[in-house]
Amino acid sequence: MRFGWMLLLMMTPHAPAAGPLQLSLKRAVEIATAPEGNTRMQLSGEALKQAQLRSAEARAALLPDVEAAFSEQNQTRNLAALGIKVTVPIPGFQFPAFAGPFSTMDARVTGSQSVFDFSSIRRYQASKVGIATAKSDLSGSEEQVAAQVARAYLTAVKADADVETAQSNITLSEAVLKQAENQKAAGTGTGIEITRARVQLANDRQRLLVAQNQRRSAQLQLLRAMGARLDTDLDLTDKLAYTPVDTVAVEQAKAQALKERPDYAAQSERESNARLSASATKLERLPTVAAFGDYGSSGTAINNSLPTRTIGIQVRVPLFDGGRRDARREESLSQYRAEKVRTNDLKEQIELDVRLALDALRSADDQVKVAREGLDLAQSELTQARRRYDAGVAITVEVTDAQTRLERARDNQTAALYNYNLARIDLAQAMGAVRKMVQ
Repeated sequence: MRFGWMLLLMMTPHAPAAGPLQLSLKRAVEIATAPEGNTRMQLSGEALKQAQLRSAEARAALLPDVEAAFSEQNQTRNLAALGIKVTVPIPGFQFPAFAGPFSTMDARVTGSQSVFDFSSIRRYQASKVGIATAKSDLSGSEEQVAAQVARAYLTAVKADADVETAQSNITLSEAVLKQAENQKAAGTGTGIEITRARVQLANDRQRLLVAQNQRRSAQLQLLRAMGARLDTDLDLTDKLAYTPVDTVAVEQAKAQALKERPDYAAQSERESNARLSASATKLERLPTVAAFGDYGSSGTAINNSLPTRTIGIQVRVPLFDGGRRDARREESLSQYRAEKVRTNDLKEQIELDVRLALDALRSADDQVKVAREGLDLAQSELTQARRRYDAGVAITVEVTDAQTRLERARDNQTAALYNYNLARIDLAQAMGAVRKMVQ
């Protein structure tokens, strides 16, 4: 219930501002994959409804068809136009050429029932598989939307980290500037050193402005991926961090992907649907049997009507239709073969996705370790450079160079953590487990 109210608040056009939305990755995915969330989810939901309705239409061919009708007519007839005329003269009587006006009434219930129609049965079976395909497509849409939102959230988190890094760099530049000013006041520094520190501070402030703009852009992209209002203020509760991933072999990951990925399940069901549709077209060559009947009352008026009925069995045997049925059968077989090719191609693509994701994750893990080591070294170098500058055995160039390398090391660590978490998302998507990962 609380989630429903939050979603309603975000999507109401004139909802009042109530402070930044506290948003975790899990909640972002929940909002996006709700039926009213991401546009892709809404379309997939409608596609499922359409598949269910098509199945109901196919089932109708196997159920009784009952109709009721009532008619009352007042008419005249030209008997000669109907071929009714008397050529033998009757003394004292002249056969009329015009009849009417007279009235007729008929109230009747008619019905028919398919008794033997394998083609319609196959079409109904194919429609049931179509529902399963639509459900798998819906699950696949949830997985893709979850991956899209996870990437957008990760980008927004990285943008937050970039802003924090830029602010830390400004704090460091201000401290270095203060140190240069103190050195000049003590008579051990020069004006160029102060100028150099001010240039570094101005550059860091410029980077902060760029980082802040990129953060807002990333948050807008996240809101768009979620299907939420673009004027919503966000406060991301998750941070860019390193989370170890259990080692998994390629074959194990591939087996899990073939089992879990909804797009592969949907494609397998499309292949089954095409096979049943081809079978239904082939079975059109068989005879069909249907029962029909009607019961009602007819006469010139209601008070003089009499009950009448019709009962029968109809057998239809296809003989020749100009080759239309054969062409349709070959077309459906071609569609079935095409779906088999698509299934095999997707299977190979899944193996490629898994292998690439595992390689990227291993590389990103190594990048995180190297970036962490580089950051420690850069911090140590800057600390030593500032001590040497305080002692008067170094100039500000050495401090500025160390400061620049520290900023680069911070950026490297942020990029390494981003690439690592992005590789985690890619691997989870390759294995069909993005929604499980964000729980």
